Amino acid sequence: MPISKTLLPAAADVGAQSSTLGVMGGGQLGRMFAHAAQRLGYFTAVMDPDVASPAGLVSHVHVQADYLDEQGLAQMLKRCAAITTEFENVPAGALYTLGAHLPTAPDAEAVAVCQDRAKEKAHIVRCGVPCAPHALIETPAQLAAVPDGLLPGILKTARLGYDGKGQIRVRDRAELEAAWATLKGVPCVLEQMLALDFEISVVLARDAHGRVVHLPVQRNLHRDGILAVTEVPAPGVSAALAEEAVAAAAKIADGLRYVGVLCVEFFVLQGGQLVANEMAPRPHNSGHHSIDSCDVSQFELQVRCMTGLPLVAPRLHSPAVMLNLLGDLWFDAEGRERTPDWAGVLALPGAHLHLYGKSSARKGRKMGHLTFTAATAAEARAAAQQAATLLGLPAF
Repeated sequence: MPISKTLLPAAADVGAQSSTLGVMGGGQLGRMFAHAAQRLGYFTAVMDPDVASPAGLVSHVHVQADYLDEQGLAQMLKRCAAITTEFENVPAGALYTLGAHLPTAPDAEAVAVCQDRAKEKAHIVRCGVPCAPHALIETPAQLAAVPDGLLPGILKTARLGYDGKGQIRVRDRAELEAAWATLKGVPCVLEQMLALDFEISVVLARDAHGRVVHLPVQRNLHRDGILAVTEVPAPGVSAALAEEAVAAAAKIADGLRYVGVLCVEFFVLQGGQLVANEMAPRPHNSGHHSIDSCDVSQFELQVRCMTGLPLVAPRLHSPAVMLNLLGDLWFDAEGRERTPDWAGVLALPGAHLHLYGKSSARKGRKMGHLTFTAATAAEARAAAQQAATLLGLPAF
């Protein structure tokens, strides 16, 4: 259901449906969305099966149920004026059910495209945006018919892959066949391995009227498939390249008639060509810096999109470097638990520490992020490098 009128907070009517915003998913993105919505005066309801979900812990209402649970969905319909999602693997069926009765941003159709790499690639191509040469593999015949030119490549599951999960690098046909077997023969996309220079992302917001605003283009560094460092302004990115990336991301959003916050990640090849990699129908890890570096964060943009409030272009008031904080930091070299040196980190100028309230740390789990702002990009980077040394993170 599209947004037909502006949904304003109604502080005098505590917990009123008319001023309660719902989010499907209780992770850190839902938590930061809830913070942004509450700051604007809205009430929030989270649906997530985990009793200790980070978003559920800070929301006014936590509907503890599976995403397809009929009673849980009925509670969200009863309590909320509009619904969003905090990660793309919420079943599209749940969003179809909610969207038949309430405004959902993004809608189920857009999320369904982002949930499937094959549909995602097809959409990007239809929008006239370059992406890596690729092939869909669903059957042994398609596996055998893969063009030689796609090797070496990266085999990725078509669904449920993120942060490097469900991805295997392959050099030749033998490795390709073995990798598909390892992935249990599920539908996959094989992407040609390209000569990358670096990676960037565009986080934009599009409202129901088609207006688009965006955060500054960000340069990202990944380690083991997981975002490690984001820098903004993006070093080495010309104004022309940034404009090209923003225009490409806007085409992709327009093609979906998207409403909400969308992130499009791009490869910049060694020859300077821009290639779309993938998209996420939600706020993105690379946009977390905006909480501290911009006058409007990606999470406030999410609130504005789903309520029909005016979209304003975010202004970067401070150069920033963001470090992802994974659960590895909570263990020493021998695997013993420890507490990271937060006091040392917070003694550095421009430090903004965000921990997500997760009950336990494990290696590879996103536990928080650390943003440094400063008067210049060089000062922000220098402080972030100091923090990386204190925490035992690699230099960048």
